[in-house]
Amino acid sequence: DWDPTPLTSVSGLASSDLPAGAVLQVVQQVFQTFTQLNSTGSLVDTGITKAITPSSTSNKILIKVSLQISTNTNSAQYLRAALLADSTIIRRYDNIHSSNGTSADDQSSFEFLHSPSTTSAITYKVQIRNTNSSLFRINNWGTSNGNACSTITLLEIKG
Repeated sequence: DWDPTPLTSVSGLASSDLPAGAVLQVVQQVFQTFTQLNSTGSLVDTGITKAITPSSTSNKILIKVSLQISTNTNSAQYLRAALLADSTIIRRYDNIHSSNGTSADDQSSFEFLHSPSTTSAITYKVQIRNTNSSLFRINNWGTSNGNACSTITLLEIKG
């Protein structure tokens, strides 16, 4: 995990002097753990999560997610995802991965620009649910840790 100190000045330039749209800080989680899930009824945590503390209530957070996911099924299967800020769903994604009777691997990505209106720490996380009872996997590359990865990257954007 990479957590730099938020930008406060560059050669005498304060972050308050930067134009709207400037990137003030970037944090990222690289999630490499092989995870196998089976959930058809409700969303479940994937382990993909990262916190950031905005420096101003007018700033936005650009959330970029890349998931390495796979299925192993003999019937149609569709994965749905939710992006949460703390415990609140801020965006839902349907059919981020589909399998029509064969095992399939995919790298699925999505992003969202959030306006949290706070200077308190916010934890963003990804949850997933399945449409049938078959298993799905995150970071499935030879079913061992460290061979594949999913990421969540948070960028604080000056408002």
